[in-house]
Amino acid sequence: MTTPALKKVVDKVVIFGVGLIGGSFARALKHAGAVGTVVGMGRSPASLARALELGIIDEIGGDMADALHDADLVLVAAPVAQTGAILASIAPHLQPGTIVTDAGSTKSDVVAAARAALGGKVAQFVPGHPIAGRETNGPDAAIIDLYQGKKVVLTPLAENAAADVERVAAAWRACGAILHTLSPEEHDKVFAAVSHLPHLLAFALVDDIANKPHAGLLFQYAASGFRDFTRIAGSSPEMWRDISLANQPALLHELDAYLAQLTTLRAHLAANDGAAIEGVYANAQHARQQWIEAIETAEIPAAPTR
Repeated sequence: MTTPALKKVVDKVVIFGVGLIGGSFARALKHAGAVGTVVGMGRSPASLARALELGIIDEIGGDMADALHDADLVLVAAPVAQTGAILASIAPHLQPGTIVTDAGSTKSDVVAAARAALGGKVAQFVPGHPIAGRETNGPDAAIIDLYQGKKVVLTPLAENAAADVERVAAAWRACGAILHTLSPEEHDKVFAAVSHLPHLLAFALVDDIANKPHAGLLFQYAASGFRDFTRIAGSSPEMWRDISLANQPALLHELDAYLAQLTTLRAHLAANDGAAIEGVYANAQHARQQWIEAIETAEIPAAPTR
């Protein structure tokens, strides 16, 4: 399923980071007829050239003032640790009619960075986080329907004008997304539990196996269960390093809770308490089934396309 043709939402969009997240945003807007021109900005000339070759962007931005001139919307889709520096580079050239948003997986740190970098222009920054992704990276990973039926969380600031928040929301809706709103603090607590901790665990398990002296033998017999559990360990180490550090307090809280759960399970196992172990497993199975049913009801399934 792809997004139906829509009226143009923005004339000019500037995207910092033209990989999976930023590139898919551009592809979806173009496919929906919702954007005029897409300008790509980033650290890697090779990635920008590839995005231009693939038609993800229309122009490679050079001079910041020229890139931002008459831009309706700017999306920062770079690792969260880079957000402050990018916003600081934008600030002197940010025109009154331009709205800036981001796609970072943490929000409290991003809001603090935005206030420091943008100063009096912070009202033009609307924080956001698309809840979609794959374990692949770069412009070649970008797909038209990554956001189809997926949630995008906005965490508006008190200074944001309602019309500016709506402009950001309209762009994401043109990509097929479903909009939700949380405070930055609520966002970071939620995603520490259901996103950041699972990534930490997946990375830790694969690293543990890889460092064993018989790792080759173990990986030889690892099958679908291991693959499914560790899929997200194929994600960008740089990006997830930044996310882990940016959301350190909430992630430490969730990690401590998980360690307590593991300690309890270990005690059940050491005591040969099958009933207790089965009780944990059964509760987890039931909760997961309910979650899957809720996701299937709320989200529109879409096969990846290019």
